[in-house]
Amino acid sequence: MEKMTQCELVLDYIKEHGSITARQAYVKFGIMRLASRIANLKSAGYDIKSELIKVRGRSGSTYVARYSFRKEAEK
Repeated sequence: MEKMTQCELVLDYIKEHGSITARQAYVKFGIMRLASRIANLKSAGYDIKSELIKVRGRSGSTYVARYSFRKEAEK
């Protein structure tokens, strides 16, 4: 069995779960630079959007990027 690339792992996760955050990418796959993998996927022609979501952190709330496929209606 061939090992999947980080980009392939991210694509499969988005397809299965609808979106991914940097924390999810790190916990599930050990990917520390999700934004770079997303840039690679966009360069390869995938239509991926990012949106800022509010999450609770140790010292209060903060915003993180959540990546998902852009829907046709949003273009």
